[in-house]
Amino acid sequence: MTVPYQLSGDRVLRAADVDLADPAFWRLPRPERLRAFALLRELDAPVLFTPRAGTARTAGKPFHALVRHADVRTASRTPQVFASAPGVTTPEPAGWAKALFGNSMVNMDGLEHAALRRIISRRFTPRLLADVEENVGRLAGRLVDELIAERPRDFMPSAASRLPLEVICDLMGIPKAYRARIADQIDHASEHVGVERRGRARLRIPGRGLASLARMQFVMGRLARERRRHPEDDLVSALVSADIDGEALSGQQLGAFFSLLLVAGVETTRNAIAHGLFLLDRHPEQRELLRSDFDRYIGGAVDEIVRHSTPIIQFRRTVIAECALGGRTFLPGEKVALIYASANRDEAVFTHPDRFDITRSPNPHLGYGGGGPHHCLGAHLARLEMTALFRELIGRRPVMRNLGDPELVDSNFDNRVGSLPFTFGPTFT
Repeated sequence: MTVPYQLSGDRVLRAADVDLADPAFWRLPRPERLRAFALLRELDAPVLFTPRAGTARTAGKPFHALVRHADVRTASRTPQVFASAPGVTTPEPAGWAKALFGNSMVNMDGLEHAALRRIISRRFTPRLLADVEENVGRLAGRLVDELIAERPRDFMPSAASRLPLEVICDLMGIPKAYRARIADQIDHASEHVGVERRGRARLRIPGRGLASLARMQFVMGRLARERRRHPEDDLVSALVSADIDGEALSGQQLGAFFSLLLVAGVETTRNAIAHGLFLLDRHPEQRELLRSDFDRYIGGAVDEIVRHSTPIIQFRRTVIAECALGGRTFLPGEKVALIYASANRDEAVFTHPDRFDITRSPNPHLGYGGGGPHHCLGAHLARLEMTALFRELIGRRPVMRNLGDPELVDSNFDNRVGSLPFTFGPTFT
């Protein structure tokens, strides 16, 4: 970083001023970060960023930032060159942690990843998905009823968080007695991912996160043993029971998948819901258009919310074969960051990319990944949840009014909402 980010007067931010490896960058207001990404997209080739000595471990190893839509999409669809192993987040998971907790599917490649994804995908049968859709609608209605009755001041711990958690727990067959404890473990496991840690917190906070994962693994291990002995009509029973090819998840694999489903599925969806509610509040003409014909516009609205907010900012890849991309030749062993938050604002793909437009078409956003083998397995579920909850919130005039600005967490990993204050409208219908 050649000059301070806190620009004053008429000073103009230059691409040379931008340092994605500096934690200070991720403390900038989001509009300034998006402006910096736009400058990087104008360059001839991806830039190499190197963490300085003493920088927090969240910065990881030197990496090239892929900021253009075409480059992120190509890297996502070329796993034989840009590998997910040994890890897609920073810092990369330690070997002992993988041995203890199991390797997450997002960190796998090739046959290992394909086999695990096949086992899981086969269990999402048409009947299961139909039951999930019906359940999501009921849950959304009940949670908005409770929102009105309880009148909380913060949207995040209420419907935004509770809907994705309850949906996943119902899907998996998690007993209700476990759910409050699991919700706490999710918060502890994810609250500091991508966040700069200082002083003693560098040691204490990772330990708390691992302890939370261990507790979730313990719950799932016990439930897996119960379901093997006494199967029920839920996803856990299906995943631990051998199918016609004799494939099933081990207890450790189930625990790793459940942790991924909860931390990724709950966090990303609740953040997308919160950003969406805020965007619709700040763009009343878009909200009224959605209300005018909900079924016609909700699909586009969900896609535009995901594009505009981009819940996951970036994932990392490791180069395993020489490749030319975006004006640079990458060599084995190098790291790249797929900056989805930049790709989803690429002027070469999106007209007026900073505009929130629920009628945007086409909308080839990369909010669920850039395609390829790691395309988000929960994308359909997230769409169902957002559709059901917005149907309730938009359809009841008025439920929520006077939304405050969301309190965002300074993270280089996800566009996380810490809180979203609001007040209620005077009547409910």
